Amino acid sequence: MSFSCSDCFSDLLCEEDSGGVLYDSSPERSSSGLGSPARADESVAGFIEDEDRFVPGFDYAARFQSQPLDASAREESVAWILKVHAFYGFQPLTAYLSVNYFDRFLDSRSLPQPNGWPMQLLSVACLSLAAKMEEPLVPPLLDLQTEGAKYVFEPRTIRRMELLVLTVLDWRLRSITPFTFISFFAWKVDPTGTGVGFLISRATDVILSNIQETSFLEYRPSCIAVAAVLSAASDIPSLSLRNPENAESWCDGLSKEKIISCYRLMQKLVHSSSKRKPPKVLPQFRVTTQARARFSDSSSSSSLSPSYDNKRRKLNNSLWVDVDKGSSEQREIE
Repeated sequence: MSFSCSDCFSDLLCEEDSGGVLYDSSPERSSSGLGSPARADESVAGFIEDEDRFVPGFDYAARFQSQPLDASAREESVAWILKVHAFYGFQPLTAYLSVNYFDRFLDSRSLPQPNGWPMQLLSVACLSLAAKMEEPLVPPLLDLQTEGAKYVFEPRTIRRMELLVLTVLDWRLRSITPFTFISFFAWKVDPTGTGVGFLISRATDVILSNIQETSFLEYRPSCIAVAAVLSAASDIPSLSLRNPENAESWCDGLSKEKIISCYRLMQKLVHSSSKRKPPKVLPQFRVTTQARARFSDSSSSSSLSPSYDNKRRKLNNSLWVDVDKGSSEQREIE
């Protein structure tokens, strides 16, 4: 089977200014280092005011319900991102940013098809960009395509997709996420600081465990952070009586209705997580024969080893997507 990549992604080679830098005026920061309480409140309020610039549009979640966008394809893509995130031990923020880039791209651009290889290519590109932003060491692009990836793309194809993602996102990768607020809200729940470490850790787990749910796309990062911290607090007897209705007073810009709605949804999903069906996982394979964690700055992230065929490699239960001279070919590797 063959298809034309040039017809589908004719602008993968975007005309991006090579002098651009991966920086934005609203960087991801922990509110615990913002100084005095008054200054912290002011800074967090500023983040809340700016967070709409780093999330999909207000109608993005509804498009999954009306089915212009495939919710199951998104769930599968996010599940794969989380598996690779766990495989390499990436930071929680790396996983969240990957999904954030993924959703912001889909909100602005249509893919040639709602599932299949375009979604996988977008997933790889977003994870690669997020890892480059947050991780001290990033695996080579071929090694990144592990943990059940159904399609394998050449590094040059992924790099072109990265450029397209950067263009669509207007190079705004330093997103405001729930992790911008977690520390600040944890101290609001527990001013003594005794349980802050647990609250941050537990809230992080809650956020990542629910990131596949399209229902949370209706809520802004600050709201998700409040709900996650309150959910974490319910596991501590001395803090379990914290009322979500009072969380609006923690900082300017918070919505009581949204916080209560998000918190109830989060608690419902947390309590039912043990009964939830596991996400569908594609056949697993390994991209290289080396040890899975073997990567370093010296291992090129954009080139094949001379010992491998530059056209195709034998990968169990996978499809090799080959891009050459403006066309693509996919075939099952036996």
